[in-house]
Amino acid sequence: MKIAVVGTGYVGLVTGTCLAETGNDVVCVDVNAEKVAKMRNGEIPIYEPGLDILFLRNIVQKRLTFTTQLEEAVLDAQIIFMALPTPPGGDGSADLSYVLGASKDIARLIKDYKVVVTKSTVPVGTADKVRAVFAENTSVEVDVVSNPEFLREGVAVEDFMKPDRVVVGTSSDRARALMAELYGPYVRSGNPIIFMDERSSELTKYAANSFLATKITFMNEIANMCELVGADVDMVRRGIGSDARIGKRFLFPGVGYGGSCFPKDVQALAKSADEVDYDFSILKSVMSVNEKQKTVLVEKMKKYYNGDLAGKKFAIWGLAFKPETDDIREAPALYIIDALLAENANIVAYDPEAMDNVKRLKGDRIAFAADPYEALKDVDALVIVTEWSLFRNPDFARMEEAMKAKVIFDGRNLYDLNRMVDYGYYYNSIGRIIVEQ
Repeated sequence: MKIAVVGTGYVGLVTGTCLAETGNDVVCVDVNAEKVAKMRNGEIPIYEPGLDILFLRNIVQKRLTFTTQLEEAVLDAQIIFMALPTPPGGDGSADLSYVLGASKDIARLIKDYKVVVTKSTVPVGTADKVRAVFAENTSVEVDVVSNPEFLREGVAVEDFMKPDRVVVGTSSDRARALMAELYGPYVRSGNPIIFMDERSSELTKYAANSFLATKITFMNEIANMCELVGADVDMVRRGIGSDARIGKRFLFPGVGYGGSCFPKDVQALAKSADEVDYDFSILKSVMSVNEKQKTVLVEKMKKYYNGDLAGKKFAIWGLAFKPETDDIREAPALYIIDALLAENANIVAYDPEAMDNVKRLKGDRIAFAADPYEALKDVDALVIVTEWSLFRNPDFARMEEAMKAKVIFDGRNLYDLNRMVDYGYYYNSIGRIIVEQ
């Protein structure tokens, strides 16, 4: 099939590349000429494990091409995916200007029947708005389809190629048949393509992300409670996670959720509820708790140092909002850095992939290290924020040699408590007893 993908951000690039991998001819369009030139030369603009292999293979085999010309991308396409930004506005609602603007531009170019797919995360009713834009700007028959993405950064290729489910919102039999043909190769193991109306499809995406954000936040609340009553959150997590009704995933406590999806999607769903006079109170609580949780480590540090962090030197391991990505959008590390800088502390940070992005944001306000152990030189404490695999089993003897004091504040509960007792560290994690030196 001939496919156009409008927008080459994270979702657009993964979508276009993975669609090309199953034999489709895919043209990706972006307004950024420099970015398009680099992609044509095989330079991938994002870090996502496994994507580079598919990206290069399909460029070489000419199934994946890039252009700045919208007309070149959409004229021959049977299906047009819109994977455009929907940033939160000042009131928390999703900004649809990119989606609606692209819809108008596409409408003025097309000459025959198209399926136009909103791949971006959009509020309920967006398909109706897109449909209205096409009706105003073209007489060509167009079916507007909602097809939300459920890609997890770090495993996005696997999620696309072997999805748990594919959700498609359409009221058109013709569009349904084309979407079923397109996604057929990805669901051969029996996982479903779930067809529904457009509004239900749009709400499904927000509901999924908001539920997962709620699950994470609930576990963070349980962890905070554990610290007050002397319980161990790891034991509680195992106890409830073995219940099939609850499940094991998204029960690991930490320093809050971040990234490009959960924060804005929870906010947007709560705003959408406000617009129909519904008080979605649980989501408002989730946002409030998550905001506090992002700096819970700083509060622990202030307590340990009797409220005085000025002049202290801290190493931060992990800057990305989660492992296996360079994405720092709403990353807890940024909130921790800002809180520590406000206390006049000194910071040296290390992350395998996200340091360049933080450098552009923070400049010389913090220092950066070439490796995890360099970051530890003469620090008063280590602060662990992102659970990269290389942090899970470090050389504690080497750490001890580098650090001024054997103190760790762990926002991801990476280490066994008994092990930390044996090594003689002060170890303060989330929802567990504090190991004293």
